[in-house]
Amino acid sequence: MLPTKKIDIRSLDLPQLQQHFIAMKEPSYRAKQVYQWLWEKSARSFEEMSNISKELRNKLDENYAINVVEVNNSQFSNDHTIKNAFRLYDGNIVEGVLIPMDDRMTACVSSQVGCSLTCKFCATGYMDRKRNLNADEIYDQVVLIDQQAKKNYNAPLTNIVYMGMGEPLLNYANVMKSIERITAPDGLNMSYKRITVSTAGISKMIKKLGDDGAKFNLALSLHAANDKKRNEIMPINEHNSLKALEEALKYYFSKTKNPVTYEYIVFNDFNDELEDAMELARFCKHIPCKVNLIEYNPIQFADFINAEGDKIDAFSSYLKSQGVNTNIRRSRGKDIDAACGQLAVKEQN
Repeated sequence: MLPTKKIDIRSLDLPQLQQHFIAMKEPSYRAKQVYQWLWEKSARSFEEMSNISKELRNKLDENYAINVVEVNNSQFSNDHTIKNAFRLYDGNIVEGVLIPMDDRMTACVSSQVGCSLTCKFCATGYMDRKRNLNADEIYDQVVLIDQQAKKNYNAPLTNIVYMGMGEPLLNYANVMKSIERITAPDGLNMSYKRITVSTAGISKMIKKLGDDGAKFNLALSLHAANDKKRNEIMPINEHNSLKALEEALKYYFSKTKNPVTYEYIVFNDFNDELEDAMELARFCKHIPCKVNLIEYNPIQFADFINAEGDKIDAFSSYLKSQGVNTNIRRSRGKDIDAACGQLAVKEQN
């Protein structure tokens, strides 16, 4: 019996789609053709599916929906970064960013509408979390940003970071499915090693990544290596202490053998002293890792400012002296509020 309400066709895996086709008295091989259009060719309508009969396309259109993501508007930074407001099928807006560099094209994608974690330095943390994104909505962001990269810079995406709006590990199933579709040979066929998922630190979900044998890169937004300071700026730490994170990361590494990246924003007069660097170096001894020292990007809701350049350099030098692989990351897209920690939807239209 045909469904009475339109079904999000991309919520079905191939075996499920084949069952739907059998129920419609259509040969199951047609399901594979449609699946290819949806994920390999990123079709945005059934009308595009040129090797499917008109009759079947009409039947699909009557009973199924492709809930495509649209570019609502784009802003171009002086450094060539592009920030997008993406409109979802239900009218909600999320943001995603194309970060072009000489050696790579990176898409920064969102996993939730808003965020529930209330990190004090992050603009998204001051928004309410409205809902999780579906796997196909994350996938669509990648497709649209890839098209932008090719159109504006004549180069395809090389990297994807789940560092936009939301906490990816609080939308675990959809994030994992989106990565499966992005990396699958019958999807976008990108390498796992080109994908990084960033978390504020949810211990039990980090362990689950280990149990599930995650092949992509994991980044942890650390920003302080003692509980008192981390509690101040990241309330999630009250239930996911550094000790709990240490145990989770050791478990994750024992299962995956993947090193972890620690993201550390260096705030002026908060976490920029030698003692802070010493605490971070000690935390880095637990598993193989590298540290990205990140320039802070001011937001209107908070009074934090970036540490002085000489402080950041001294911080980096100390970590390197302790054998910690350390990079200083300069911000991109600050002039259009597209930099790390600045994503927050200001307008709905």
